[in-house]
Amino acid sequence: MIRSILYATDLGLYAPFVLQHALTLAQAFRADLHVIHAVEPMSLFAESVLKTYLDQDTLDEMRSKGLPAVMSSIEERVLEAFRDELSDAPQNISMIRAVRVVQGDPPQVIHEESKRLAVDLLVIGSHSHGNELDVPMGRTAARLLHLAEMPVYLVPLIQHRQRLEP
Repeated sequence: MIRSILYATDLGLYAPFVLQHALTLAQAFRADLHVIHAVEPMSLFAESVLKTYLDQDTLDEMRSKGLPAVMSSIEERVLEAFRDELSDAPQNISMIRAVRVVQGDPPQVIHEESKRLAVDLLVIGSHSHGNELDVPMGRTAARLLHLAEMPVYLVPLIQHRQRLEP
């Protein structure tokens, strides 16, 4: 029985397509739908640039106060984007129980969130960026298939590949 679903989004071009799959599944199973978006940690280069221009106290304050505010702002924007996307069917937005934005390695963040919520199904897109036709699946999707402790609903993004073919 599927009672709860976690939809992991990269907020990319095909995210609305994958969201429709997640919503359809949530409707079919009358399941709660949770959404997670993982934000990659700041690169070492970006960190070193900040250290060049900011003193340690300012950096520490930015990490402790600024980052949570940014994550909260992203969560609000994601929810607003969902409202816009689902304006034709406003009842669908009520199926989304929570939207979380977490900084960290995307496969690890998504895996930890799926365990924390004890979801019954994980919904992800197969790959959303890059022009490599020989890469059928992105790094995050591939890692999640290995890490997941529940069934994974993988939405193939074949329309992207078809547009690139001559």
